[in-house]
Amino acid sequence: MIDLHTHSTCSDGTESPFTVVKKALSAGITILGITDHDTTAGWNEAQSAMAPQIQLALGAEISCLTDDGISVHMLGLLFDGENEQMQRMLADSRDTRVPRMRKMVTLLQEAGYEITMEDVLAASPDQATLGRPHLADALVSKKIVKDRAEAFAQLLHNDSKFYVTHLSPTPVDAIKTIRAAGGVAVIAHPFASRRGQTLRAESFQDLVDAGLNGIEVHHRDQSPDEQHILSEIAVEMNLAITGSSDYHGAGKVNQLGENTTHLDEWEKLESQANARRVISK
Repeated sequence: MIDLHTHSTCSDGTESPFTVVKKALSAGITILGITDHDTTAGWNEAQSAMAPQIQLALGAEISCLTDDGISVHMLGLLFDGENEQMQRMLADSRDTRVPRMRKMVTLLQEAGYEITMEDVLAASPDQATLGRPHLADALVSKKIVKDRAEAFAQLLHNDSKFYVTHLSPTPVDAIKTIRAAGGVAVIAHPFASRRGQTLRAESFQDLVDAGLNGIEVHHRDQSPDEQHILSEIAVEMNLAITGSSDYHGAGKVNQLGENTTHLDEWEKLESQANARRVISK
């Protein structure tokens, strides 16, 4: 089984990179993507958990914003982790997350919710990429909501008055940076309408022109109809079709391997990196 999209405590997952790899081994996954938000901090720890039965496709999920304000997530896989331009883009995105979080906390406070920045930081693992799930966890801890799902449904979704965007590269810029670092770019859950406004089908041409390699088609946040349309787009544009769990540990109901990538599609994707960077033991 091939699962190319997972998160650890280095961003908004609830399990360490070591634990994610060990759980993937137990689940029978043979190729695992480690793709924390805007960071490669978990790569070394993930490798320390490896066994001969599993390979790692190291990467990151880059937070992007289109010119017309649509939030897009871009999976970068198999890029050179030492590439300065890539690491600068990730660092710039992380650096804007703290002021963004302070603004969201302020908006919640102004609406009468008893939540502080200190509460959010207390709910965040050390050195984690700060994000809305950590604010959700703080709201749970304060008993304002019962779980992350309720926090996002009621307060933190993209169309909420409490939602604040942060400085992010455009999807085109993210793709170009990933490709310049020798990696491959896969757009994550682009039609996940339950998350808010989504890309239009006609937007994909610009992404392909920038070097897009694949589309995450099979994802629980996309309906069967949405997955069918995305599959057609991928075939028409000669893009790899991936399926992934978007695993977050206890932070989401998503389970490792619930959606997977066919071996042929993975080989098509991997062949477009500028070097073989799959990690084996």
